[in-house]
Amino acid sequence: MSERTLGPVLINGIPHDAAEASVSIFDIGFQRGYGCFEAMRVYGGSAFRLDDHLDRLDRSAEHLRIELPSATQLRAWCTTVAEQGEPVGGGVLRVYVTGGTDPRKPGTDNRIVAFLEPLPAIPTAVRLDVLDAPWHADGRSSELTGAKTLSYGPNLAATIKARSRGFDDAALVGAGDVVLEGPTFSLGWVANGQMCTPALDSHILASITREATIEVAESLGIRVLEERFLRADLLAADEVFVMSTVREVLPAVAVGERTLEPGPVTASLRDGFHGLVASETE
Repeated sequence: MSERTLGPVLINGIPHDAAEASVSIFDIGFQRGYGCFEAMRVYGGSAFRLDDHLDRLDRSAEHLRIELPSATQLRAWCTTVAEQGEPVGGGVLRVYVTGGTDPRKPGTDNRIVAFLEPLPAIPTAVRLDVLDAPWHADGRSSELTGAKTLSYGPNLAATIKARSRGFDDAALVGAGDVVLEGPTFSLGWVANGQMCTPALDSHILASITREATIEVAESLGIRVLEERFLRADLLAADEVFVMSTVREVLPAVAVGERTLEPGPVTASLRDGFHGLVASETE
């Protein structure tokens, strides 16, 4: 079994040994990055907010004009894979939908791949470089607006650049100095005791962890502001944190040249998020 998986890989529902699992080199998912995906945390043997992730996968596939199996079928495949994490406490369930072998008819002979990865080492905090993202949708609409596609090259390049400059990852800024998101996470910060996070109308990813964190904030009586914030707002924040499937709610201890301390509001949000997960996956 591959060290990167916790069990067999399902391809169109059929189990394959991880070392033998493959996708055609003629698939436009491989050749052109045409396809979509989801990643979700598995706690014990349960995927957190599985239905929300599958709803987003369906929206992504619709943008790409790829027809998916029924939600019932996809849920069954994901549940089978998630249960492989029961003995080890969890992992990251990844689902990839390839574009198929005919660009004139997306979805032709395509593959839906699902597997469970071990949870990577997660730091206690992150250092964020602030980088311009001229490739980001940044409020502009296109055929793929809202889709979580396989085309993550620019995102990965931003992370690599940030790491080359001594940071862990990047906070992306768009035209007019508007704060967007990270390459694989949503951004949040605290100002005057309020949780601030960029609004979805900048066409940042509609993150499921972000939405859950907003729910936690509201349950704690923390006011949430979703607006078009500027770089200066982020740099002036009292606390900064990232939100993602793998990292959950994680404090930032540097944003550009500014250093920060993990703060009490971020800690409350993180603890509340853990409580929400426990209530939904027990």
